[in-house]
Amino acid sequence: MTVRTGNNLASHARIDYARTSNDRTTFDAIVIGSGMTGGWAAKELTEKGLDTLVLEAGRPIVPEQDYVEHVPSWEMKFRGMGDRRRLHDDQPIQSECYACDEWSSKFFVSDKENPYTTAPDKPFHWIRGRQVGGRSIVWGRQSYRWSDLDFEANLREGISIDWPIRYADLAPWYDYVESFIGISGEALGLPQLPDSRFLPPMEMTCAEKVVREAIGKKFGGERVLTIGRVAILTQTHGGRAACHYCGPCERGCITRSYFSSVNATLPAAEKTGRMTLRPFSVVHSLMFDAKTRRATGVRVIDSNSRAALEFRSKVIFLCASTLESTRILLNSSTTEFPNGLANSSGQLGRNLMDHVMASGAAATIAGKEDRVVLGRRPNGIYVPRFRNVKTKSPDFLRGYGFQGSGLRDNWERGIQQTGFGADFKRSISGPGPWRFIFYGFGECLPNPNNYAELDKQKVDAWGIPVLKIHCAWSQNEVAIRKDMTITAAEMLDAAGARDIQTFTHDYPPGLTVHEMGTARMGRDAKSSVLNAQNQSHEIKNLFITDGAAMVSSSCVNPSLTYMALTARACDYAVAQMKKGEL
Repeated sequence: MTVRTGNNLASHARIDYARTSNDRTTFDAIVIGSGMTGGWAAKELTEKGLDTLVLEAGRPIVPEQDYVEHVPSWEMKFRGMGDRRRLHDDQPIQSECYACDEWSSKFFVSDKENPYTTAPDKPFHWIRGRQVGGRSIVWGRQSYRWSDLDFEANLREGISIDWPIRYADLAPWYDYVESFIGISGEALGLPQLPDSRFLPPMEMTCAEKVVREAIGKKFGGERVLTIGRVAILTQTHGGRAACHYCGPCERGCITRSYFSSVNATLPAAEKTGRMTLRPFSVVHSLMFDAKTRRATGVRVIDSNSRAALEFRSKVIFLCASTLESTRILLNSSTTEFPNGLANSSGQLGRNLMDHVMASGAAATIAGKEDRVVLGRRPNGIYVPRFRNVKTKSPDFLRGYGFQGSGLRDNWERGIQQTGFGADFKRSISGPGPWRFIFYGFGECLPNPNNYAELDKQKVDAWGIPVLKIHCAWSQNEVAIRKDMTITAAEMLDAAGARDIQTFTHDYPPGLTVHEMGTARMGRDAKSSVLNAQNQSHEIKNLFITDGAAMVSSSCVNPSLTYMALTARACDYAVAQMKKGEL
């Protein structure tokens, strides 16, 4: 097997930041944000012929310097435990995220420089990344399609407003983005979880196979366990190498085996010669011409020089992440739009959602002690939603899925054991028993009382008003979380597991890092911000394609849907420009 070195791969994917230093201020298109959706917008718009400026608030990323997936804990200054003083003082919110550790904390914002406020009794953990690539560098990579069970839920139950699209509208765009990014997984033929275009699936461990077989026998096909559908390559794809199970993906990937905008979409945009990427560009607000009823450009603060700059374009794609995109629009108020640009509906900031998580069960799976796990598989198992699919639950609406894994305990089990000396060391030097965990992720209902507004009394490090976030779980989410523990224990019991322990962690919204809503799509301009093409009802050259556009939250990881919506919206926007409509 021929293996290219990390430096060669990184060099192949390098983005030419030197191109960002010119004095040009007018472009065909401006993309705000360089993460999951911003990268896709950059790729699509440049490949379709538009000279495109990509504005990123944070610093550049150089993979061979910033990616540290192979650095062991004993080579870290704080031995992997992190600078506790820095994490406590500078990143108290960000460090609540599992991925924000001594290796990866540089991929998360400073909470001091980027503050926000919350209602006193409604904590919200806003996890953010400000660098080229945004949070696509550290995302969990789980990638699932929505179904019409999701798109039709609001209409069916009379909650909020109806989605203006259905699965058939998005299916070809799921195909399109999956063909580029590479999704490994297995087909199931389930109506509530449409199959993707898959690369070969990753292998399950023997414990996972035991639990899968038991669930199949016990629940007659109602509950299904499969390998996770993940944006990590299991074979060479699009010039990127297959994963070799080397380490924690949130520290970067020098082989570009997992999908991120730095690894894939931004290099594709760079290849066209039509992308200008400007890091250190904190967007303050959008400019609006009341006569033409068009957004004319973007006001920027250079985060190094603190100079105020303006850039102009024919079309603007707002891809700064759910809450940041909303913040930008709220800070772009005009005489006509005193409550935020494009907000005559009053829906900007409303219906903030996140997935409710951290309930389930764990147990020991007996036997198979002659088997061990080789490598570090960057994936787990998945149990698709089974509640409120064929039969109605009396306790709550919508549903949830489980992620998890079956792995052997390692030396860390010694933390919970008593002992001392050589005998104790020997007892934990080998692998322990097989342990299995089901970890639930449930749907959050849209609720207008969960919202974000400007806190005009507080500003960030660049003098821009920050958000005040009001968000709390409803009784429906609480009921979902309770049911997760029951069904997880049922499945482990069916597998003959022992020492079954249920758990529920009362994490606040935000910590799942699946925040969405606040600038929803809809058919009626009176009740939504965007139309079915992610286009502002009121400002035709303004598109929002990140999580802000979502009308409901499903229970699956949302990034794949964001990417499909972005590619679809770019195709529409360029077609409209060619017709002279924009």
